[in-house]
Amino acid sequence: TMGNWLVNNWFSAAVLAAWLGINIFLFTDYFLFFDRDERYFYTREILGSALAWARASAKCLNFNSMLILLPVCRNLLSFLRGTCSCCRRTLRKQLDHNLTFHKLVAYALALFTAVHIIAHLFNLERYNHSQQATDGSLAAVLSKMHLQGNMWLNPIHSNQTTVEYVAFTTIPGLTGVIITLVLILMVTSSTEFIRRNYFEVFWYTHHLFIIYFVGLVIHGIAGLVRGQTEESMKEVDPHRCAYYLTHKDEDCKHDCCKDPEFGSIPAESWKWVLAPVLLYIFERILRIWRAWQKVVVTKVVMHPARVLELQMQKKGFRMEVGQYIFVNCPAISLLEWHPFTLTSAPEEDFFSIHVRAAGDWTERLIDTFQQQKLEMPR
Repeated sequence: TMGNWLVNNWFSAAVLAAWLGINIFLFTDYFLFFDRDERYFYTREILGSALAWARASAKCLNFNSMLILLPVCRNLLSFLRGTCSCCRRTLRKQLDHNLTFHKLVAYALALFTAVHIIAHLFNLERYNHSQQATDGSLAAVLSKMHLQGNMWLNPIHSNQTTVEYVAFTTIPGLTGVIITLVLILMVTSSTEFIRRNYFEVFWYTHHLFIIYFVGLVIHGIAGLVRGQTEESMKEVDPHRCAYYLTHKDEDCKHDCCKDPEFGSIPAESWKWVLAPVLLYIFERILRIWRAWQKVVVTKVVMHPARVLELQMQKKGFRMEVGQYIFVNCPAISLLEWHPFTLTSAPEEDFFSIHVRAAGDWTERLIDTFQQQKLEMPR
């Protein structure tokens, strides 16, 4: 029952609830901020509610991009397992669900990416429509303001521009397209079928995450979506001056207003992802260092049904029941590492794995040891 599950998995439930709660809070908080804040009064005249949808989803994308690497920092997880004594069993149980959490965060990234893209498609269309409009509306007037300087509100400065042109020639547009393609490739190559039958496709495609994070950091630098500057807000009250902007030809008397000036929203993705990216770089350096530690294959056993048993020794290695290791065979691929559960007992003077033919890499590993019993994987 649900009650029994909560008793046995209360910590997992608490983590899940906290994660969902933070996502909901961030989305709601930023949605309401951009939907109501006076600095974006004029921006909303052009974009409507799509502004709030785009900014709220962007905030959640930053939050989940910060989390996505943490569950795959294996050395960090091992360190946490070994150092937490007060809640060791509970924490260990949660840490064993690291890949489940990684997938949940990935699904959230896919969802918020879809929301962000749809919102910005509406934004681009509305920017373009406002620039082409000749009806004297507030959106049309704002779109033609400050085109020669750097205080503009509408990033589309010509009525001859198409939405497609903006999407593929601006920094946010181009990086957005690249990030989206990378996410599609990573998500589709992560299915159970691909991982089991074409692990190499999954493994190599997942390294596109480097392009994802570079694109994410660059994405907001151009600052195409803008709001009224603080200095302009002091002189030009949006509500009082909105009418004046569309009726300049009339005698303004004491209600004359300056033209509002606009500035970019500072890029902040880098603030969210800097720490986890640095942590992951350290993780990869540690993995490389450990990968070069000498491992001796002490015994090779071929069991029926093409099952390979490898017995190994490594200085300073201590195994625990249920532990798994990552194995690399340079003769097959320098970059591929595959997880295998240890099949030996902790009290034995070796650690072993059993490899079943379940894909190209395992087939080649078995063939390699059948032909050369002395070949040693690192």
